[in-house]
Amino acid sequence: MPHYTTENICNIALVGQTNAGKTTLAEALLLQAGAIASAGKVENGNTVCDFDQLEKEHQHSLSAAIVSLDHEGKHINIIDTPGYPDFMGQSLSVLPAVETAAVVVNAVAGIEMLTSRMLEWSGDRKQCRMIIINKIDAADIDLPTLVENIKENFGSECLPLNLPAEGGTKVVDCFFNPSGDSDLGSVADAHTEIIDQVVEVDEELMEVYLEQGDELSPEQLHEPFEKALREGHLIPICFVSAQTGAGIPELLEIATRLMPSPLESNPPEFLQGEEETPVDTIPNPDKDVIAHVFKVTADPFVGKLAMFRIHQGTVNKDTQLYIGDARKPFKIAHLLKIQGKQHNEISKGIPGDICAVAKVEEMHFDAVLHDAHEEHLHLKTLVFPEPMYGLAVKTKRQGDEQKIGTTLQKLVSEDPCLLLNHDSSLNQTVLRGLGELHLRVMLERMSKQYGVEVDTQPPKIPYRETISKHAEGHHRHKKQSGGAGQFGEVFLKVEPLERGAGFEFVNAIVGGVIPAVYIPAVEKGVLQVLENGAVAGYPMQDVKVTVYDGKYHPVDSKEIAFVAAGKKAFLDAVNKAKPLVLEPIVKAEITTPDEFMGTINGDLASKRGRIQGSDVRPPNMICVQAEVPLSELSNYPTELKSATGGQGFYTMEYSHHEPVPPNIQQQLKTAFKPTEAE
Repeated sequence: MPHYTTENICNIALVGQTNAGKTTLAEALLLQAGAIASAGKVENGNTVCDFDQLEKEHQHSLSAAIVSLDHEGKHINIIDTPGYPDFMGQSLSVLPAVETAAVVVNAVAGIEMLTSRMLEWSGDRKQCRMIIINKIDAADIDLPTLVENIKENFGSECLPLNLPAEGGTKVVDCFFNPSGDSDLGSVADAHTEIIDQVVEVDEELMEVYLEQGDELSPEQLHEPFEKALREGHLIPICFVSAQTGAGIPELLEIATRLMPSPLESNPPEFLQGEEETPVDTIPNPDKDVIAHVFKVTADPFVGKLAMFRIHQGTVNKDTQLYIGDARKPFKIAHLLKIQGKQHNEISKGIPGDICAVAKVEEMHFDAVLHDAHEEHLHLKTLVFPEPMYGLAVKTKRQGDEQKIGTTLQKLVSEDPCLLLNHDSSLNQTVLRGLGELHLRVMLERMSKQYGVEVDTQPPKIPYRETISKHAEGHHRHKKQSGGAGQFGEVFLKVEPLERGAGFEFVNAIVGGVIPAVYIPAVEKGVLQVLENGAVAGYPMQDVKVTVYDGKYHPVDSKEIAFVAAGKKAFLDAVNKAKPLVLEPIVKAEITTPDEFMGTINGDLASKRGRIQGSDVRPPNMICVQAEVPLSELSNYPTELKSATGGQGFYTMEYSHHEPVPPNIQQQLKTAFKPTEAE
């Protein structure tokens, strides 16, 4: 049974850009609380959070890791998340499991892309936020300017709770015991700023503060402090050096005494049924169980492992729970508490806590667990970045197809920003992620963890073919070989349809010149061309075919003859109808620091992109909207990362198909000729 209650739980996610020191910070907090005997180092591969072999090799977090500690009666769950933009799906997926998103900022690098995005995303979900400035003892840093930049970009509600002193070797408190000197000005002034900000959400306390001028105690300020956090009226800033330990005791004290419990935060929004009726969750241990699965891993030793946050009710060992709208419950045989790679069995999970269960194959990411068999309950949809970077994968060894399929499905089930799809028209299986590094790590995992090797290549572009004018075609298929021959003759006409209209086949035969029994054979021949293409080997679309005349032989006419005649007559008509190759055009939104806007616009122009507009987004970012041929964006994630120093990102969605330029059509047509000759 837990030694703590819901009101004494605190859940914090450490988020932010790579190299901000999140894993080292988690290690320092665990050491300070006595949860570990000595602190590991990322470069030595012995930290609690980066326990995966690939993380040790890359020396960076590649997935979210859960640890917990106890301090002064509080139980604090900490989720350490990756900092590479390629793995931001892992960071976003844990937000529903915590009350507080702690955005860790590298004092040397300052505000980076994920700093802004994580503050924005967590704010959109009405979560409490704090900013932790790490590496305050580094050389050649300008902390006063960094704090001003944070306030300018994210609002005046960003205020220090403590301040660095003596060159970053120590930190002085600005809230509980505001005394001493700091490197960033008056501690008393910082204290006053915090109090002024907090009392604004409590009119009665503000009146007491203004009229009497009395110093308010931390106890008086606790409730309005939590309210200010919930309303986004306050985003505390804390200073630490995770490497040396400066500011770590103060940060742990803040987490223990000031960060919200599950009783003090904005609960996530659950919806029920097709009408998506809001459902309020109450962190009451006696209510029906409602829990949310925020992370799933496929562990080679323990099988599928699902980590979940309990939002309501009590989960005991042997509890029977339903997964979503499933009709059959599962029984919790082993309820687990996660500490890095360790899985410690517990007897009970209470509201607000983070637990895990293993070997339940039906479990999946974003599932809602409950014990009241009722209409489908789900969490308000999480919005993830669209997987853009793709690789076509195929087996290296014959016979591994099923193994590869199973392995890929396991990887996709773990990562909400990993997408797998099979394009039957191109005969390709494509794995998509958020960038080159994302997929490279997934392929490494396939090889080292599952023993599966694949070959990869850039995915084919889904070109299409069509025609641009009316035309007629004719073919007589006549073949004599010894006994019975083959005979079929077809006259048809073609005409273009509107984009997206598909295919239309019309039988206009009169007088039985082609018996009705052979008309499906003519259509079959036409469909073969539609599937395989007439110009460059891509499927045809938006064509109307009308069969209006022909001949047959009472002895030699067969289905196969009219298939061949229909196919050749259609090819004849297409070649006269000014055929076109169509390419997919996507709507792209590229967000970049404003200093790179000229570079981005020039690059888009070189890619045959048409800029539709742009708008300003804080902090100092520009979002450029453009229509761009998909074929020009095959390596865009890497190119954009290089052009913007890793600070740019983009989204895209399919818009329409339009004709390729004549020179590209000729290239595609030439490349198709050898296949056509076969």
